[in-house]
Order: sequence, then C-alpha cells, then structure tokens
Amino acid sequence: MSVQILIPTALRNFAGNQDAVTVEAATLDAALNGLTGKYSELKKHLYNDKGELRSFVNIYLNDEDARYLQKGATPVKDGDTISIVPSIAGGSAVVEEGSEVELSNEEILRYSRHLIMPEVALEGQKKLKAASVLCIGAGGLGSPLILYLAAAGVGRIGIVDFDVVDFTNLQRQIIHSTANVGISKLESAKQRVAEINPFVNVETYEVALTSDNALELFKDYDVIVDGTDNFPTRYLVNDACVLLGKPNVYGSIFRFEGQATVFDAKRGPCYRCLYPEPPPPGLVPSCAEGGVLGVLPGIIGVMQAIETVKLILGKGEPLLGRLVLFDALKMKFRELKLRKNPECPICGEHPTIHELIDYQEFCGITQEEAVEVGKEFEITPLELKAKMERGDDFLLIDVREPEEFAIARLPGSRLIPQRSVPERLHELSTAEDIVVHCRSGVRSGKIVELMKQAGYRKVKNLVGGILRWSDDVDPSVPKY
Repeated sequence: MSVQILIPTALRNFAGNQDAVTVEAATLDAALNGLTGKYSELKKHLYNDKGELRSFVNIYLNDEDARYLQKGATPVKDGDTISIVPSIAGGSAVVEEGSEVELSNEEILRYSRHLIMPEVALEGQKKLKAASVLCIGAGGLGSPLILYLAAAGVGRIGIVDFDVVDFTNLQRQIIHSTANVGISKLESAKQRVAEINPFVNVETYEVALTSDNALELFKDYDVIVDGTDNFPTRYLVNDACVLLGKPNVYGSIFRFEGQATVFDAKRGPCYRCLYPEPPPPGLVPSCAEGGVLGVLPGIIGVMQAIETVKLILGKGEPLLGRLVLFDALKMKFRELKLRKNPECPICGEHPTIHELIDYQEFCGITQEEAVEVGKEFEITPLELKAKMERGDDFLLIDVREPEEFAIARLPGSRLIPQRSVPERLHELSTAEDIVVHCRSGVRSGKIVELMKQAGYRKVKNLVGGILRWSDDVDPSVPKY
C-alpha cells in the first residue's frame, strides 16, 4: 500500500527538507518504520529509548488520532495520509441572556452590521459588551486578536505581557507601531484599542504569568486566549483554565504553519490530552530561532478571535475536539479530531494535578537557557576583535542557519549549522584554536559544551553572539 506521511516544518530538517514522504506499507507501524528507516535522525524525535512514541508527538491516520485506533498493526490502504503533529508550545453562551447592559445610540451605529445579523442581533451585541476576555500576550497572535475583539465590542479585555516593543516585532505584531518602539507592549496595545473603540475597557497586567498569579488573574474573565510562544506558559494556561473551568482558545505558529483549537475540559479535551508532556528543551525551535511568516499570526489570531466571539455568543460550532492545521505555503486547512484522554492527569477520570505546579521544571527548562561553558571556554567580542587584529591562527565557526548567515556574518567565519555539527566534528581538529558563535550565544554555547565533551579543549563560545558583536565592535553588522 502506498501512503503519504506529512512531515511538519519543525522536523523537515531530519527528512531531507521534504514536507511529505511516500512509503509502501500495509500497517501504520510499518509505514512509520519505513520513514524512520529511510531518515534515521527522525527516529529519536519520534520514539523514546524504549521504542515508544514520544508523548509530545501525535500521529494521525487521515483525521483519526492513532492512539485510539487498533494497537500494534493498524491497517492502511492506498491513498491514506499519516500526519505527524508535534507540540509547537455548538456551546452555551459565556454571558447569560438578559445581561444588564445597554447600548448607546453611538454604539448601535458602530455595531450596526452586527445588529442586523440574526446570529448576533441586539441581544448578542449586549453579550459581547458584557463579556470579559483575557489575552495572554500582546505579540504576534495577540495583535490581531485584541484588535478584532475590540472592534467587535467585547466590553472588557485584559492583556498580560511584560515585554517592550522592539523593531523585530513590527513585521508581524500589527497592534504596535514604529513610534512605539521602546515602550511597553501593554501601553502600546492600550493606546491602539482606544483609537479603535473607546467603549472597550482595557485592563493591563505587566507581569510574567506564573503559578502564583495565574488563578487570580484568570478568575474574573469569561474566556482565556493563549497567544504565548513557550511550552511552560502553555501548560500553565491550560492547567489554570481546567482548575477554574474556563475555556482556553489556543493558537500556535511556526514559519508557515499554524494551529488553532478550543480547549474546554468541561465539554472536551484539554491541552494535556493532546500533548501529555512537552518536548525536550531545544528540540522545537522558537520563532526567534526558526522565524515566522509575518502574516501567519494574522490568520491564526483572527481564528482565535472568531472562536472567542462564538463562545461569547453561544453560536455555531466551536473548535471543541477539533484541531485546525493551516499551511500557508500550500494555502490549505486540515482538521483533525481530538479526544478527551480518560487518563489525563488534570481533566481525566482520576486527576492527579489539583494545583498549579512549577512549569519551568516540568518542561525541563533551567532558569537560564544558555549553557554555562565556563569562563575559560568563553571569549568576548572585543577579545575576538583583538585576536583578529593580531593575526592569530584560529577557526571561526558560525552555527546559525544559512538564511541567518546571509543576513549578517563575521569576517572569516565558516558556516556549519548547529544540527550538522555532530556529524561534521571530524572536520575539526582538537589541536585547532576554535571560536564558535551564533546570533546570541545560546546555540553556540550548546555546541561548545558538545565539543568539550568530545575532547576539544581549545574551543571558545563568543559571548552574546553576533548581536553583541554589533553592539561592541561593528554597528554596521545588522541585527535581526
């Protein structure tokens, strides 16, 4: 049987940069074995040391979750599609009928295109005005979400963020402007909402979301919308929503791909049902490392806004138990079925999680992401500059991606992308004086630690990477 296996963006580097691989197999297991046999690097990302499918990777046969299919040897037929879905981090109305709110004549004029829709009408617009939505993040997903919720007339919008507007945000975070670079994202977003709709009350929380404050922040809002970009916060948002009985409108993005669904443990699965455990730190690159198409969060963020409005109105069919996958390169939407996991540790039949936990520890993330290689294995940009000026004989290795290398590079550097270093270590002599660098010093620190373990004693990590080189040595080198 000829079946097609769809490869997600995050794993394509390990499958010859292909988005789909065709294999001949009679069963699902045989198809996956054929794939990992052809691309051995994929195996460690899909299976643990016991040969079991990793808990942060889901496999779908057509639109069915393989965990709920026949165990062992699920048959496949010609033309079937197998999807690998790793983690990236009709319902009732939220606002009851007869909410004690009224619309002014100006609001009636503003929302007139809603009011003439039977699905919304005057009562629905009153629900929107009475509703409260908490947006976690005012970045790529939060920008279109907040803009459209404000325009739609959601009466109370809370925003949690503690970042400031940066030039690198402006390619996708459309709620912010060039004039607002350097100010807090909360202030920038609040200003923009006021320009769009002065009838919306915006409440801002300039804090990092933690286990200590999440329940208190969430409790007075009807709907929570997750616009974050890291796994600890995704699990924190999920668990807080489950414990409080709140719906969690989920979205995630990476490069050209996005996902969206609605988690509500009272009516369907939660995030832990989909991904019981997070991937190991560093396995799935962040948007800062892997990039994201600027318009992609617009699409996913708008989908989150639509789902939020539907939940408030109590109209239509929310994405409960359905995960929408969007591929911008192919302009294709796919829908996969999600099921509630009866063994889920927080929303299952016998939950073991009854309070919020340490999510940094749960996700295996230390306080500082960068690897501490030791001072004797570090070099600052100014020290590297002096080394160059003296004419010292050394090798400068750049472990970024080719796309990054094309943006900016250090003179005399040699490109060996991080993922290729282990298999290319034989090209580097332990007797050579080697300096390794990346964008910020995090990836290169991991490579220096790897090389130390392999016996390299004359290797150093460029502290702060090319960003600090631009600050301390050569401002003409562009930052990104």
